Amino acid sequence: MSKIRLAGVKRKTKYSPNHIGNDGMIFNLATQYLRELGYEVKEYTEAEFVLGNIEEPVIFNMARDKTTIAKLKELEEKGRVVVNSGFGIENCTRSRMTDILMKHDIPHPKSIIVSTTGDQTSDLEAMGCNTFWIKRGDFHAIHREDVAFARSVEEASDIIKEFAWRGIPSAVVNEHLVGDLVKFYGVANTNFFYKFYPFDLSHSKFGHEAINGSARQLFFSRGELKDACDKAGDVLNVRIYGGDCVVAEDGSFKIIDFNDWPSFAPCREKAAPKIAESIHKEIVTKLGL
Repeated sequence: MSKIRLAGVKRKTKYSPNHIGNDGMIFNLATQYLRELGYEVKEYTEAEFVLGNIEEPVIFNMARDKTTIAKLKELEEKGRVVVNSGFGIENCTRSRMTDILMKHDIPHPKSIIVSTTGDQTSDLEAMGCNTFWIKRGDFHAIHREDVAFARSVEEASDIIKEFAWRGIPSAVVNEHLVGDLVKFYGVANTNFFYKFYPFDLSHSKFGHEAINGSARQLFFSRGELKDACDKAGDVLNVRIYGGDCVVAEDGSFKIIDFNDWPSFAPCREKAAPKIAESIHKEIVTKLGL
């Protein structure tokens, strides 16, 4: 295969809270496998990518900064192959993700999207819940305070007001689900799918997994979860993904979070060649090789 030039964009460290090393390692491993497939890869930081004259026809990336995403979208519209798509990365910001998943009937907790200004008490009461998760709606979680657990309508309302004080314009409010918290990773167009119980492995960004606690190993269908996650990735336009779900006693599950290109920390050695495989397949399809 003639060497096709790829641009690889690393994630800015501020967008890897408590996972800087893990994010760096999965990027490096995927890059290594792409080179072994015969590609020529030039690596960029997000700042270098935004300021540079990018000539590579293919871009794979772990970008999160809004200026980087805007450039990815611009280059994609001009015909570049981009994985994950800048449009897909943008879709994984909390409000967009919630709206898209609910519109496509992806199993998801009862949720509302609210402005952080004004009194949201009536909307919170209308959800009919006793406990809530309040999450910043405009972006991915960067700080621990961007996701908060509330034990009452009053506490939820106070947290939303705190978001406003911090300059966060919108919030997503999810009902709290009782059950086993399960984290998953997937790579589109491959057979790779990995799931585990994060609390039991002490795998965490902010420690919120302690709310659900140790898993009871409730039965659920791995195949059904993979199908739901693949569908979520498809409607969000994300090829390399990860997220979280909660499994109930009856075996049903609901996806509570979905992210573009996570760290794959517990399974990076198995995931990296599959990520390279998925990017390769996207290149073959899009460039008609």
